[in-house]
Amino acid sequence: MATHTTLILGATSYPWIDIVDRGARAATGLAQFGVNRNDSIALLMRNDPPFFEVTTAAQRLGAYSVPINWHFTPDEVLHVLRDSNAKALVVHADLLQAIQDQLPEELLVLVIETPLAIQAAYAIDPILCQVPNDMQSWSNWLSNYPPRSLQLDSVPTPMMYTSGTTGRPKGVRREAASTEQANQLRSAEPPVLGNRPGMRVVICGPLYHAAPIHFARVALDTGTLMVLQPRFDALELLQLIQRHRITGMFLAPIMFVRLLKLPESQRLQYDMSSLEHVVHAGAVCPPSIKHAMIDWWGPVIHEFYGSTESGVITHCNSAQWLSHPGSVGQAVGNTTLQILKSDGSEAATHEVGEIFMRRHDYPEFTYHGDPEKRNSIERDGLITNGDLGYLDEDGYLYLCDRVRDMIISGGVNIYPAEIESVLLAFPGVHDCAVLGIPDNEYGEQVLALIEPADGQVCEESALRAYLKQHLAGYKLPRVIQFRHNLPREDSGKIFKRKLREHFWKDADRNI
Repeated sequence: MATHTTLILGATSYPWIDIVDRGARAATGLAQFGVNRNDSIALLMRNDPPFFEVTTAAQRLGAYSVPINWHFTPDEVLHVLRDSNAKALVVHADLLQAIQDQLPEELLVLVIETPLAIQAAYAIDPILCQVPNDMQSWSNWLSNYPPRSLQLDSVPTPMMYTSGTTGRPKGVRREAASTEQANQLRSAEPPVLGNRPGMRVVICGPLYHAAPIHFARVALDTGTLMVLQPRFDALELLQLIQRHRITGMFLAPIMFVRLLKLPESQRLQYDMSSLEHVVHAGAVCPPSIKHAMIDWWGPVIHEFYGSTESGVITHCNSAQWLSHPGSVGQAVGNTTLQILKSDGSEAATHEVGEIFMRRHDYPEFTYHGDPEKRNSIERDGLITNGDLGYLDEDGYLYLCDRVRDMIISGGVNIYPAEIESVLLAFPGVHDCAVLGIPDNEYGEQVLALIEPADGQVCEESALRAYLKQHLAGYKLPRVIQFRHNLPREDSGKIFKRKLREHFWKDADRNI
């Protein structure tokens, strides 16, 4: 771990050595409370340096840190606390109010004052950001204990909970990695994540997601500067890159869209020459968007495909992508990657099927408390994320869509991601979601939900004319609706399950 790293949030700097010291003190306090190896410590907080104090404490104890998606409803948060058997919860003050009266009495609850930078980013009432008088303050509590110096030979990685787009969130619990295993995995990461001595990064995605937290952990091993952006803002990100001479970051494709929708006069006034390695993943990136980003930032754009369960499976740099546009790259490391048809046979080159994979150098995982769920996604030792795709003759992987998102209309497969990529390129479209909705004749028909950009009006007739130029007739949305504030996480993923529920609640279909 780089001892000279500095974390920055807003106008405040936090030396990494101080964060480690506070985390070590917290480990002593948690151990005295009864938190032991393989126990769980939950975090319900935004991007804030104390996040790493908690994860440091968990590592000192050999416990699992459990970052909780703070967009979850109180019921979902409480489910994660119960399902993970959390013994302690560290929570930002403003996120406590909705769950405070429902927390188990035996749970140790430690409250962090919500800092000014986060207050401003989310327009939170300052009164809600103070630690309640009847609750324990994280800072005051940990100051009562000496640092715990015990170092363990193996420590578990955070237990991440899936977003819950299909049913209840599931905890991905991975076996603890030995020091040797961890070093081997880190040595394989530079081509994908770009970690190198002296790297300077900005974390603009939420740390409750697997990719941003993994990128942050790798960067802390070798970096000198980490800037935490409380909430993604495209213009502010450009300012941070120029001000801090940022060399690398992880972005979701929707963040590319936000950046490119800034007026060109704003985009071009900032110096991006410090960037060396920008990696993206998490959703299908429209080719037009990626071309535009490479044109703007140069050949520093990298992409990978993977998941919380599988780890990083493929990698593709800018040159590889330009020669194989639309690809997410070739398999990395000691990886098996196959495309299987519904009957279990292997698909031919360019034939779409379900993607199955395994990183043989990753520690094994299970779904916490429900090993049968692991069995349901496994076939012959390989697992699936539920994604559809194909391999080309050079072994490059291409994503089509999620199995559950695919629309079957009149027996024809339609992939919403393809339609969404076309819609996002239309002027005035801020966000969109394409769904299959019930149709008495065809089984399903295509619905497009459009969120216009602020202050702009999308004419449906112009939008339909544009779509006809870029899509085959059977792919065209039968219904177009305009919405404001589509339910989307900071990661860029839209909660399609919540959108589908309205249309399918009376239909005989598993949503």
